[in-house]
Amino acid sequence: MARSKSRSQSPKGPSQRMLRVGELVRHKLAEMLARGDIHDDELAAHVVTIPEVRMSADLKLATAYVMPLGGENVDLVVAALNRNKRFIRGEVSHAVNLKYAPDIRFRPDDSFEQGMRIDALLASDKLRQDLK
Repeated sequence: MARSKSRSQSPKGPSQRMLRVGELVRHKLAEMLARGDIHDDELAAHVVTIPEVRMSADLKLATAYVMPLGGENVDLVVAALNRNKRFIRGEVSHAVNLKYAPDIRFRPDDSFEQGMRIDALLASDKLRQDLK
């Protein structure tokens, strides 16, 4: 019987446990940013949102998508979070009871840009002409 190489590549999508752990990590990260637990001047100057955290199938890797309010200086915020990655991982491991503390990767969230692109496509003259 053939087994798939990775559970995360299944057509069903992420498992319920992956989603639940991702939400727990997201809540802890948001709490740390809201309280100012991460002492970094760049992070103190921005209000940062974390819309999503995706977990790997083995729960050893968390990819956190971040976006500063207003969408400005995304690269600086991601760099500041990556500088403090070790401290953040330790705090998350205390809050989320797992066998292994997940390694956290920070990536800019581009879902807002994708949504604006889709809105622009839907508002295009060519689409309106096709609908008539």
